[in-house]
Amino acid sequence: MDLPILVTIKPWLNFFHPLLMWVLLGLSIYAMYLGVQIRRTREAEGDTKKELIKGKFNIKHHQIGSLLLALMVLGTLGGMAVTYINNGKLFVGPHLLAGLGMTGMIAVSASLTPYMQKGANWARVSHISLNTVILGLFGWQAVTGVEIVQKLISKM
Repeated sequence: MDLPILVTIKPWLNFFHPLLMWVLLGLSIYAMYLGVQIRRTREAEGDTKKELIKGKFNIKHHQIGSLLLALMVLGTLGGMAVTYINNGKLFVGPHLLAGLGMTGMIAVSASLTPYMQKGANWARVSHISLNTVILGLFGWQAVTGVEIVQKLISKM
């Protein structure tokens, strides 16, 4: 199926996924900062706690986390779709498998929210651990993704 519009934008589709993922990497780092601020707020006392509460870090963290979850799932599916559209197949390798793993982990991490809201420390530890692994994999994905983009550019 070679629609004229698809033929026109097909080469540029390769760059949507990498750009989105770099934005998500930055948002992930910001979400981590907000999470640290939530922990500081929870552990603070007196005037310090009152001042930290004004930052509304918990609301911002939930909003950024929701955005990350949605865009990670859509970005993963989109990256796979573009690969298939351009090549007629998926390349099953470390980059794809790590990306799928990260997508599953972020879903599990987000699903822990109700337990954390009820004060379950195991859920907080699990949430933090999963997100730390995700952030580490994200850094590795960024490097391997740049290598893939460089291969695509060299073929243009």
